[in-house]
Amino acid sequence: MSRVPGWLGRLGAGLTQMSRRLDQRREEARREEADDGPVPSAAGHEAHPLEHLAPHQQLVVQTRPDPAQAVPWGVRVAAEAGWRLLVLAGTLWVLMRVISAVRLVVLAFVAALLITALLQPTVAWLRRHGVPRGPATALTAILGFVVMGLIGWFVTWQVMENIDNLSGQVQDGIDELRNWLLNSPFHVTDKQINEIATNLREAVGANTDQITSAGLEGVTVVVEALTGILLAAFSTLFLLYDGRRIWQWTLKLVPAAARPGVAGAGPRAWRTLTAYVRGTVVVALIDAIFIGLGIYFLDVPMAVPLAVFIFLFAFIPLVGAVVSGALAVVVALVTQGMFAAVMTLVVVLVVQQIEGHILQPFILGRAVRVHPLAVVLAVATGGLVAGIGGAVVAVPLVAVTNTVVGYLRAYSREAAVRQAPEPRKATSTDASPATDAPPGTAEADPPPDTSPA
Repeated sequence: MSRVPGWLGRLGAGLTQMSRRLDQRREEARREEADDGPVPSAAGHEAHPLEHLAPHQQLVVQTRPDPAQAVPWGVRVAAEAGWRLLVLAGTLWVLMRVISAVRLVVLAFVAALLITALLQPTVAWLRRHGVPRGPATALTAILGFVVMGLIGWFVTWQVMENIDNLSGQVQDGIDELRNWLLNSPFHVTDKQINEIATNLREAVGANTDQITSAGLEGVTVVVEALTGILLAAFSTLFLLYDGRRIWQWTLKLVPAAARPGVAGAGPRAWRTLTAYVRGTVVVALIDAIFIGLGIYFLDVPMAVPLAVFIFLFAFIPLVGAVVSGALAVVVALVTQGMFAAVMTLVVVLVVQQIEGHILQPFILGRAVRVHPLAVVLAVATGGLVAGIGGAVVAVPLVAVTNTVVGYLRAYSREAAVRQAPEPRKATSTDASPATDAPPGTAEADPPPDTSPA
C-alpha cells in the first residue's frame, strides 16, 4: 500500500515534464516560422506552417463569413425596402414644400384645368361649325367668366338684401330656442343660459386683437384671391387656345423610353377629368335646384343664396354636402323653428340619397368612380395641405391618378406580351431521325449560322 503514492507521484511528474517539452517545441516552431518564413516541402512548394506538427497538435483556424451573408434574408429585404421608402418620402416631402411655396400658382393652374375641362366642349362645338380657333376661344372664355361672375354677384346681392331681415329672424329664433330649452326635459335653467351668453361675450372681447388681425389678414387673402383669379383666367385662355401644343411640348420633357405610355395615358386622363367636371356640375345643379325648392316652400329665408351655396359646396365631395345641408338646417332652425328645421333636414337627406345612389353612378359613370374611403382621405389631405382649394382638387386628382396608373399597368403588360418570343410551332420536319429525344423534352434550336457569306 506504501508504493501506490510514490507511483502516482512519479506518473504525475512525468506528465508534467512531457507537457513542458511540448510547450517548448511549440515555442520553437513559432520562432522558426517567424524567422525563416514558410517551410518548403519535399515537392518544392511551400508547406503550411503547422504541417510538421502532429495531427493532435495542429491548430484549427475558423474563417469568418461575409457580413452581408451573416444578416438574415428578411432583415436584408426590409433594409432594402426601407431606404427606398426613405428616398421616396424625402422626395415627396421636398415636392410638397415646393408646392406649398408656390401654392397660389398651383391652385390657379389646377382651377384653370378644371375650367378648361368644362369649357373645352363648347370650343370644339364652335370649331365644328366653322368658327376659327381664336374667336371660338375668346367667345367661350368670355361667356364662361361672365356666367361665373354673375353667380358670385347674385349671391352677394341676395345676402346684402336679406341681411337685415335675417338678423331680426335670427334674434327671434334665438329667443324661441331659449324658451324651448327652458321648457325642455333637459332641465336647463335661465341662469345657465345667461352664463353661456356671458362666456361668449367674454370670449369675443378677449379675442378682439385676434379678430382684428384676422380682418387684416383677410385683406391679404382678398388680394391673393384676385391674383389667383387673374392667373386662372390667363391660364384658361391659353389652355383653350393652344392646349394640344402645350401637351406635345410637355411630352418632350418625358424620357424617350416612357414617352409612348405617357402619350397614351394623357388623353385618357383628360377624358376622366372632363367627365368628372361635367358630371359634378350636373349633380351640383340638380342638388341646388331641388333643395332650394324644398326650403323655398318651407318659407326659409334666403332660399336662393342657400341654393347657390349648395351648388358651390357640391364640388367638395361628401364634406361639402354635409356642410351645405347643415347650413340650411341651421338657418331654418333659427328663423322658422324646430318643425321647419326637421323638414329641411328631411329634404336634404332625400336629395342627397338620390344623388349618391342614382345621379352619381348614372352621370359620372365607372370612369371616375372612386372608393368612398379614398374620397374621404383625399379631401382631408387636400384640406390640410391647401385648405378649401386643396379639398376641391383632391378628388379629381385621385380620379385622374387612378386612370393613369391603370392604363400604365395595362400598357406595361401589353408591352411585355409583345416583347415575349412566340412559341415555335412543331412540324413534321423538326424531328431528326438520328436523335431520339425522350418524350416530354424539347430539343434546343440549332445555333445561328455565323459563317461569312
